[in-house]
Amino acid sequence: MADLPLEGRLALVTGASRGIGAATAIALAATGAHVVITARTASALEEVEETIFAAGGSATIAPLDLTETDAIARLAAAVGERWQALDVMVLNAGMLGSLSAVPAIDPKEFAQVLTLNVSAQGAMIAAFDPLLRRAKAGKVIGVTSSVGRDPRAYWGAYGASKAAFETLLGAYGDEVEQLGRTRVAILDPGATRTKMRARAYPGEDPQSVKDPAIVAECIVRLAVDGFPAGHRERVG
Repeated sequence: MADLPLEGRLALVTGASRGIGAATAIALAATGAHVVITARTASALEEVEETIFAAGGSATIAPLDLTETDAIARLAAAVGERWQALDVMVLNAGMLGSLSAVPAIDPKEFAQVLTLNVSAQGAMIAAFDPLLRRAKAGKVIGVTSSVGRDPRAYWGAYGASKAAFETLLGAYGDEVEQLGRTRVAILDPGATRTKMRARAYPGEDPQSVKDPAIVAECIVRLAVDGFPAGHRERVG
């Protein structure tokens, strides 16, 4: 029988309908974890679920929009009714928005970016913190971007949201370090073959950047092996 280091554990992955999220869900399921996968598009989640089932894994789909009022609370309540603890939470969902000069940023779209990339992430942490604390070693892994730390022209809106996201995660990690066994890591996937990347770099050859499966392997390693408090990592 294959080694299943996360057998009997529960993982939750946001933005799991495609790209890094889908690859991560599939990879976590391959280690024996039952994976709750969330995204807005039910049909795409079903495809990921079918891939997991075909490989002998198990998953539960939870289609929802993380920016909707009470959606996250409902998800946490549903998970809490079925499982006693959450072992791994991968915060991958995010919105790029339009790339534009700072003076030209559309306020309405900027608010949407901040809602999903920051406010919804804080709500996820708040809603699932009790379940993470019940795990033997709860792990939160947040997917970020280099522009959150290194400002780049025309990436102001997205970069600002990722900077806030990192600060939020870092603060939570600092808070839980002394309170229990929950640990928080921030992962920068680097250039990866995703739809978001293709939108940001329309002229780029997709084959010139790495497959999402490579990022997923890194996330699974962190989930299985663990990591020190305040861990940051860049893939490739």
